Amino acid sequence: MAHLGSRRRRALALPAGLALTASLGFLPAGSASAAQADEVPAAVVTDGPKLSYVVNVKGGHGTATSVKKAIARAGGSVVIAYDQIGVIVVHSQNPDFAKTIRQVRGVASAGATRTAPIAPAPASDTAIGSESPLTAQAAKTAAALADAGQDPLEPLQWDLPAIKADKAHEKTLGSKKVTVAVIDTGVDDTHPDLAPNFDAAASANCVTGKPDTTPGSWRPAANESDHGTHVAGTIAAAKNGIGITGVAPGVKVSGIKVATTDGFFYTEAVVCGFVWAAEHGVDVTNNSYYTDPWLFNCKNDADQGALVEAHRRAIGYAERKGVVSVAAAGNSRTDLAADEIPDATSPNDTTPVERVINPRECLDIPTQIPGVVTVSALGAKNLKSSYSNYGLGVIDISAPGGDSTLFQKPDAPAVDGRILSTLPGGKYGYKAGTSMASPHVAGVVALIKSRHPHASAAAVKALLYAEADDTACTNPYDIDGDGTVDAVCEGSTRDNSFYGTGVADALDAVRR
Repeated sequence: MAHLGSRRRRALALPAGLALTASLGFLPAGSASAAQADEVPAAVVTDGPKLSYVVNVKGGHGTATSVKKAIARAGGSVVIAYDQIGVIVVHSQNPDFAKTIRQVRGVASAGATRTAPIAPAPASDTAIGSESPLTAQAAKTAAALADAGQDPLEPLQWDLPAIKADKAHEKTLGSKKVTVAVIDTGVDDTHPDLAPNFDAAASANCVTGKPDTTPGSWRPAANESDHGTHVAGTIAAAKNGIGITGVAPGVKVSGIKVATTDGFFYTEAVVCGFVWAAEHGVDVTNNSYYTDPWLFNCKNDADQGALVEAHRRAIGYAERKGVVSVAAAGNSRTDLAADEIPDATSPNDTTPVERVINPRECLDIPTQIPGVVTVSALGAKNLKSSYSNYGLGVIDISAPGGDSTLFQKPDAPAVDGRILSTLPGGKYGYKAGTSMASPHVAGVVALIKSRHPHASAAAVKALLYAEADDTACTNPYDIDGDGTVDAVCEGSTRDNSFYGTGVADALDAVRR
């Protein structure tokens, strides 16, 4: 995954169980305060920094109504209430808002979604460039090598045969009745390789936590990342005689924009994205990011625990609606199943504080929320990518995410070890990361859903894992060849810390 391509390269190495303690003076979720009262002080401070919060309520609509009244008394204003999951998004300038609202009867947990104040949205344009564009000469060379039935740039896509997607396309391209939502930095639906498959009705801008369906609101602006557009092309770039081909080029793709202009993915936006997807006919979500500002969210911290709970509710709601959620494992070369992992990058929107976390208590969200398909990355030689996170019992499946050509060089005619896909403005370019691996799996899930339209989310995931190609551990793993082991793979051929249940298989997805 990536924050603007690189933030997913977090310094993971999380050690055991301790969260930052600055907020631990607040009442923990579920604790019984002296009063557990509905009342809050009549006079509250409202001149502090403006922050965003999620308030998770207990019980039904009646409880939510009383909590909303308490929110107002505590100096908060409701942005939107997702009553279907009991999550309320709130803005407040009361520095004690979270501490106060946690004491209200009916509140299960509450926490600030950020440590930096909410800033006004800057003015933005409508197009964006690329850091790694495909050159005109490379495109011309690829087109000359394309076989009949291939799109012109397909010879450069070593990743398609790596998961047998090219063979799958001989049988089917997927169903137009299936939609994959790219929850990301925005999708340029005007791109000629995306426009034929774009589902505007399932698209929205969720950056504020409240969906905006203004036409085009889901697109990245000129000063914003091209990340989401690249992800979308890997999933569903049309097989239309131009550019590249997606893993599932016959399905629909939508854009749910959740990243701020500065590239932060905050909880209120991500919760909005999952609820929107659940209620607008989406079958699969791709999540190539981690939710800011915490690299890991510790459930024993009052604020961070509330963020975990809000995600759990939103993702669980989507799954009950039939949505399969796929997420990137991260790019920090970290064993996510280690006993302890140091984190020196959180919070990343103000001043990071060094801490050591227990990965059983502190989660990377959304990828480690129960039910989410967690994807590690492969390079062109079918080895774990040099940067990819791993972990026994954490990684569910693996797929091409690319790697340095120095480590894993593809076979000709492909020339670059990274993943080629769409970029805003009708362009194409290369990126690498677990951000690029996750959409390969999302595409395979879309092919499974195309073949089994009435299957539940659980059944689709079971098929995904059963059809994956078993891949044995790579030991010793010395990816740069310097004589030092870079990571140790644990587990069996059928399920291990590098590749999970194996490499995603698009061909099996369409023939079983």
